[in-house]
This record gives sequence, structure tokens and C-alpha cells, in this order.
Amino acid sequence: MLIVNDIKKSFDKKEVVRGVSFSVNKGESFGLLGPNGAGKSTTISMICGLLTYDSGEVTVDGISVKKNPLDIKKKIGVVPQEIALYPTMSAKENLLFWGKMYGLSGKEAKKRADEVLEYVGLSDRAKDKIETFSGGMKRRINIGASLMHEPELLIMDEPTVGIDPQSRNHILETVKQLNQNGMTVIYTSHYMEEVEFLCDRIGIVDQGKMIALGTKTDLVNRLAGGTMIKLTVDALNETFISSLKSVTNVEKVLVQPESKTVEVFVQNHQQAFGEIIATAMENQIQVLSFEVQEPNLESLFLSLTGRTLRD
Repeated sequence: MLIVNDIKKSFDKKEVVRGVSFSVNKGESFGLLGPNGAGKSTTISMICGLLTYDSGEVTVDGISVKKNPLDIKKKIGVVPQEIALYPTMSAKENLLFWGKMYGLSGKEAKKRADEVLEYVGLSDRAKDKIETFSGGMKRRINIGASLMHEPELLIMDEPTVGIDPQSRNHILETVKQLNQNGMTVIYTSHYMEEVEFLCDRIGIVDQGKMIALGTKTDLVNRLAGGTMIKLTVDALNETFISSLKSVTNVEKVLVQPESKTVEVFVQNHQQAFGEIIATAMENQIQVLSFEVQEPNLESLFLSLTGRTLRD
């Protein structure tokens, strides 16, 4: 459904997307993860045709985004991070507006608006103005607007930011159902559990590059060190950190100075743990607490980027 081939984009001579490549199959749900400033929003904008890429190529269903942008926009539904609705218009009026923007006739738009309101669970609020809605309800109508023209590819950028748990669960279930009904989905989020719930495959973008790509199982299995031991200590110094790096089975050491925590990635935590504690004692470092985390997407992301997803 989508092929992104070695696309690049620069602003003021600064390259923000540096040769990103990936593909998404028809009917697949694909998660795109990356910290702030990683280049994922720019990548999404180029896929949608909102930004032109400097080099490379993007095709949707075999059609070039750069050469045929209008044809592409008929196939794509976009849910932006910001609410793209008119607050003084009703929910149905907003949907009718976007339906007409997508080229639907008046009769088609009315029929489709009723279907979409039912789908997002807000038929009973069809005549109410958007400004009276909660944040979660606005998000649901925002998604509804992107569905008016029945797109083949749905691109969602952080669709659950700042909403209540009930609305969040409703949105996740809606997206899951859309995908199960055959719609191809690209989903970006700061919440790992959302991506794990929704997505067949995941791509991780950092500093403008795709640094990991695969199924959740594939990605977790490639985690350097496998297990993370998280230590909270009373003090940090270079000698202690250097000594930790030389401990048997330790693959990587990440330091969070502000919280005085050290994340140690190891191949065999049972074998390495005693040596890590002994290293702390030798350096007169007191371990205040520790936690052992089995391989997961959070620890993979931290291992690859040195940051948590919400940084």
C-alpha cells in the first residue's frame, strides 16, 4: 500500500530526514515511534503530500505522491495531532464540511456523516456544537472527519494525547476495528502500550533515520543485552560508571544524572547482578533501589536512542 524509498528533507541546510525507507502492506497496522525532533512528523507530512521531499520517492498504491498529489489525497485519511474542527459548528456540520472538501455530494456526505457518527459513538451528540465537547469527544470527531471519504490508508498522529481513559479506549477499539475491516493504518504515539495493542510492525525513527524496523517480537529479540537492571544510587561518578561497563555480560550503560539512576543492559542478569552490586560497593556507592526489567519496547527504545519515548 505504501512504499517510502530513501526520502530526504532539509530545512535551512539542516537535514531532518536522512534517507528513511520502509513499506506498509495493504491491511497492515504500522506503528511509527520516535522522540520529539526525530523526524517522524516531517516523514508523515511528506507521505501525505503536505511537504515535498528533496530526494527519494513515496508511492501510495503504486502512485507517486510527488507526481500525483491530488490522487493520493483521495486515498489517504489524516488525523492530525491538533484538533482540525470548527468549534462553533455542530459535530455533523463539521463532518459534512469535510465530506464536501473530499468531494462527496450533499446526499453522500449526509449518509456518510450519519455512518461515521455511529462509528465513533457520538450519534446522540450530532447536533451539539464542538465547543461543548470534552477533549476525548473532539478527538473522536477529528478521527471521524478523516473517515468521511472512506480512505484506503489512515495516518494518525498522536490521536490520544491529553484525553480521558474512556475516550482513549474507545479510539483504540475504533482503530482496531477499522484495521480488522481492511483499512491500512499508520499510527504514531508516545504510548508504547497503544502501539503494542494496535500494530503488526513497528519502525523506530531517531535523528532523521529509521534505526529499527520489524514486529514487536523481532525488535525485542534484537535488544542489546536482553535485560535491563535499573539502579537508583546515592551518588554518581565516572569511575563507577566506567567500572560497570567492564562487568561481565554488561552490554550498555545509560546514566540519568538528574534522578541518579543507572540503566545497565545485560545478557544474563542473574550472573551480572552480584558483580554490579559488588562494583557499587567497591566504589563506595550505595544502591538505594533496583529493578529488573525483561526485554520490552520501552527498554529497546531506551537502548537504541538513550532516551525514553516521552523525552
